[in-house]
Amino acid sequence: MADAGKFIVFLLAAAGLAAGPVPAQQSQDPVPVTVVTMSPEDVTLTSLLPGRVAASAEAEVRPQVNGIVTERLFDEGADVMEGAPLYQIDTATYEAAVRQARARVAQAEAQLRAAEREANRLVELQSRNVASQQALDEAVSARDSAEAGLELAEAELNSAQIELSRTTIRARLSGRIGLSQTSQGALVTASQAQPLAVIRNIDPVYVDVTQSAADLLRWRRGETEEELQGADATVRLRLADGSDYSETGQLKAAEPNVDPQTGVVTLRMQFDNPDLLLLPGMYVQVDMPVEVAEAVFLVPQEGVIRDRRGRPKAWVVNAENVIEERTLNIVQDQGNNWVVDEGLNPDDRVVVAGFQKTAPGATVTPENRTE
Repeated sequence: MADAGKFIVFLLAAAGLAAGPVPAQQSQDPVPVTVVTMSPEDVTLTSLLPGRVAASAEAEVRPQVNGIVTERLFDEGADVMEGAPLYQIDTATYEAAVRQARARVAQAEAQLRAAEREANRLVELQSRNVASQQALDEAVSARDSAEAGLELAEAELNSAQIELSRTTIRARLSGRIGLSQTSQGALVTASQAQPLAVIRNIDPVYVDVTQSAADLLRWRRGETEEELQGADATVRLRLADGSDYSETGQLKAAEPNVDPQTGVVTLRMQFDNPDLLLLPGMYVQVDMPVEVAEAVFLVPQEGVIRDRRGRPKAWVVNAENVIEERTLNIVQDQGNNWVVDEGLNPDDRVVVAGFQKTAPGATVTPENRTE
């Protein structure tokens, strides 16, 4: 019997080890959590539209005469002013053409002087009835022909001078010039397809974005403009790395055509670019105001959690300092907040820190976040 008693004691001890240590009594002190008190406000909602940066002005540098490039007069990638010389073409042929044209002008002037003297002489003779009217008419006609010949020679001289001036290729736009597509010694022609270089004005710049035709109709009918009265109607830019561009922009124009395949319209925004951070062809996103949401809540993003189905939830501390779980309806994000239009009430206290130490239904000690 003694052995049986020892065996029973051994079984009870083994059962105790299998069950593990007896848990200590849990503390009943409320857990401190950080909360943010909600208050409704009117928020300007935006639409994130993809876009591309474009230069506000662009000019291709092209030759207007034929010849050999003798010199490049600019630094690639530098700023150039309108009228600044960029390339020099060999001038020998065009200088010779100017000299020829100037000689023809001198010859035409001599012929005109001779014709004028002859016409004046015949006018005097005809007044004394010594010369016939026919001879006078012929002299006047020769004088007029000489005047026309002089005008033609002067026009040819002007044309030759213009061709000579075009041997110095100048900038037609102030801006930043790109890489040179030709070099010293290359033959260029007035009809060539490839430009010598491209000048772009990149301060300010345009950003072309696409928007659905339905949204554009709201703008054209004035509905959005009326909704945005007194609201933040500036257009903001988000760069390819996710950062926000410091300058704000404005809507300049809309393409008067809807793409029949996509149903979108191209909109053009203008942004100042003092630091030349935006370059043509760069991909960006535009935050464009579309409407004003009234009486919504800005909930810090750290105060929103997701369940297994991905539905947004918030823990709200009620009047008894007990946590309640609420299902939210998120309209969109705005900075570090979510714009919520359903699931919260004014003066609700949303938990933003302390989730790990508590759960819905628990009593907590709320502490307002200080920022």
